Amino acid sequence: MPTISGSRTSSQRKKNRSKKSPGLDASQKRRFQARLLKWYEKHGRDLPWRKTSDPYHILVSEVMLQQTQVDRVIPKYYEFLDRYPSFEELADAPVSDVKKTWYPLGYNIRPERLHSIACETVERYGGHLPSDAEELLSFKGIGRYTAGAIRSFAFNEDAPILDTNVIRVLHRVFMAKGDPKTQKARLWQLSEALIPSGKGYDFNQAIMDFGATCCTARNPSCRQCPMKSFCKTYPLDRKSRRATVRHEDR
Repeated sequence: MPTISGSRTSSQRKKNRSKKSPGLDASQKRRFQARLLKWYEKHGRDLPWRKTSDPYHILVSEVMLQQTQVDRVIPKYYEFLDRYPSFEELADAPVSDVKKTWYPLGYNIRPERLHSIACETVERYGGHLPSDAEELLSFKGIGRYTAGAIRSFAFNEDAPILDTNVIRVLHRVFMAKGDPKTQKARLWQLSEALIPSGKGYDFNQAIMDFGATCCTARNPSCRQCPMKSFCKTYPLDRKSRRATVRHEDR
């Protein structure tokens, strides 16, 4: 898979050296990292937002992908960026027009929030989205996952992410017990600790693809899974599958 990389600061490297491994076995961690990245090289999806590091494009894709399938997002992603190619042009547009362009993706609070983020980016940062985590989280409409995705995919930082697919993979492989929705703190720790230094972009794209296409909620490909030798849920029985679907559907 093509990668988008960039330079890393000494402070970023220092942060990675100080990462805490929440009960992770070192050999298991290395196996998971190596096998996931190898799987991604062969099976990673070719998606348009993986061909850019533009923070605006990354933000648009991430907001669109919230609760919407990839196949529905791709054509609308192109259309939206053609209509509003920058933060400035989005900020200048009436919200009503933005919502019309957004149709029929649904969840219409999303285009309103995206427009609000564009306005704030232009007003406070001259049209350049910041890379700092606290600054990103200060935007209404940017939560911890979206901030991590922007930092990882636009600024090439080793920032953790935790969406539905990542939660499912980490919980099945490393935890197995309990409701993952009540274990978010532990899952965030795992997500951060597992990122190989300097490879946050590829690792985060890989684990999302792995959850979306291999370690799926209803019909996971357990027999072909590269993690099955140490996955705490393997082999996944019907009861566990039903539990996964039930937790994710809540």
